[in-house]
Order: sequence, then C-alpha cells, then structure tokens
Amino acid sequence: MDPRGRGATGTRVSARLPDFPWDRLTEYAERARAHSGGIVDLSVGTPVDPTPQVVQEALAAAADSPGYPMTVGRVETRQAALDWLARRFGVTGLELDQVLPVIGSKELIGSLAVHLGVGPGDLVVHPELAYPTYEVGAALAGARSVATDSLTALGPEVPRLLWLNSPANPTGRVLPVEHLRKVVEWCRDRGTVLVSDECYLECAWEGRPTSVLHPDVCGGSHEGLLAVHSLSKRSNLAGYRCGFVAGDRELVGELLAVRKNLGLQMPGPQQRAMVAALDDDAHVAEQHGRYAERRAMLRTALEGAGLRIDHSEASLYLWATGGEDCWETVARLADRGILVAPGAFYGAAGHEHVRVAFTATDERIATAVARLAD
Repeated sequence: MDPRGRGATGTRVSARLPDFPWDRLTEYAERARAHSGGIVDLSVGTPVDPTPQVVQEALAAAADSPGYPMTVGRVETRQAALDWLARRFGVTGLELDQVLPVIGSKELIGSLAVHLGVGPGDLVVHPELAYPTYEVGAALAGARSVATDSLTALGPEVPRLLWLNSPANPTGRVLPVEHLRKVVEWCRDRGTVLVSDECYLECAWEGRPTSVLHPDVCGGSHEGLLAVHSLSKRSNLAGYRCGFVAGDRELVGELLAVRKNLGLQMPGPQQRAMVAALDDDAHVAEQHGRYAERRAMLRTALEGAGLRIDHSEASLYLWATGGEDCWETVARLADRGILVAPGAFYGAAGHEHVRVAFTATDERIATAVARLAD
C-alpha cells in the first residue's frame, strides 16, 4: 500500500467500500439543530447513561497494567463470558478455547470475513435489512455480498459465510427458535459458516430472544457456528470497546491465530472491567427499566403523530413508517428538531421506514414527545 491510499493496482481502498451513509444525514442534522429548543438526536443508538459503578471501580483497580495483554484474553474474562451465556441464555457445552474477547463487536464484524480467509469468488449473505458493516466486511475481503432473507432465492449458490442478526438492527425483529434451527441445518448441510450477531440479546421488550448457540437451536453442537456479543448496549460500555465471540472451536482458533499476528489485544484493564460487567445482573435490570420507559413514551408519541411501528420487539430502536419515502419522514421530523436515521441506510427494503433510537436522556425523550404532540 502506498501512502496515498492506493493498492498495487492503483485503486483507492475506499473505492472498494460502500458509501458511508451517515454523511448524507448532515443537512438534516443541521436543520434539527436549528430548532429553538435544540436537537433531539435519535439517529444513533449510543448509550448516554452512566457506566455502572461496579465496572468503573474494576477499571480503576486495574489501571496499573504495564505489560502486553494476551490476544486470547484472560482466563477470568473468558470464563465470565461463558458463565453469562449459560446463566442468562442457557448456552451450555462451551469451553475456554471456544471464546475470544474482541475490541468491540464492530471491529470483529468488519474484519471477520478477511480473518476467516473469505476472498474473491466467495459469497457472503446478510439480512435484507441489516447493519451496513456486514457488507463492508465482505467488500474488504473482496467477496460478493447478497442481502436476502430467503435462502431459496440463492438457488444453487453456496455462501462461504452467512450472517444472522436477532434481535435485529434496525428492525428489532426477533427470529423464533424454529427459524434459527432451520438456518443452522441449511448452513451445516452446505458447509457454510453461520455467524449470529447477538449484540441486542438482553434488549428485549416482547418475548425472549434465543442464541444460535442454545442447544434447542444447535442440537448441542457448535460446529460451524459463531455468536458475536457486545457489552456496549447492555452495560453502557460503548467507550470501553468490550465484546467477545464464541462458538466453533476451530473457527475461534483460526480467529485467534490471525489476531495474534495482527496484535489485536483487548487492553488488560478493560478485560477486568468486562468481568465485573458480565458478573453483575443488577445494573442490566436497572438500565432495561430506563429504556422500557423511554421506549413506551416514544412509541406512544410516534403513533400519535401518525407513524406506524413495525417489529421493534427488541433492540434499542423503533422501526417506524409514515407510508412515505424515508427521507420525507426524516425531513418532517428534522423540522421539529428530531433527528432519526432513514431506513434506506440499512437496505432498499427500508425505503419507507425510519429507525428511531430511544437511547437519549429522559429530558431529551420528553422533549421529543412534546414536539411530536404539537
């Protein structure tokens, strides 16, 4: 790579990637910011509430950390992840060499295809409405990506890698156990690696999501399966960059080997903070209660303003539609000082929806509710 950002062929690296969608929202952010009462930014699901005290204390106690951390992670960190999966979601049968701490789940999602050897000529499949980083990861690997919720639509093509996302971003949809089991069987029959993005597993409001690693889904075998988890949402740890991946022993080992060579190591203090966060359920229940109240208020206000809420049974978003082009809805809300994300960011099927995050403070949520009632 030369210093001008060009590869050996002279093609800019950025040309391989889809356009960064959030740049298109700038003018609407400025419009919302011009509102007399200031902007209510509901476009990005970033936590705004305090990081739990138990986690802050663990981080402070581990601040003296002069040596390099190990890429594989501390034993205590990996064990805490396994204990959490078992305690909260009934995932059993995993051992320490089947879990790996990562520096935030987005970094893993974006690099996973490359790290697993996916490349030109390979196919990566992701949901029809999806977190854009799945497509970015395929593009970085030089692979082709297809957005579809119908495996039969692929015909005889066999994906090298298939992404699931339940609870889903942006829709909040939760896939039932029966559906998850069928996808696992389909992938195993074809030798396709199945990666399940489960970062919103503890952010459920209607029903209870199930991990792809649960025995009811995988039949007690984790062969060909990986599950990605994040502490950013459940524990207000977005700034700590704490996540982990668990599942198939050989796949986790392959990721570990690559990450060792790249020096991708979660800092030691964060690993200790991660243990504290995973071991403590009280702060999760408290935060869940905060979000439930904000969600209920915002949903009622959006529906009162003429928007319909689809799916949204989990995650930190409401998937809303006014039956019009999503950019028209974005503009109308921006005129009220409310910024939301257009559904088109997540795929063509989202062109009539907007994603509304309820991660703002109580005061900002109340302000949005009042503006929607005008």
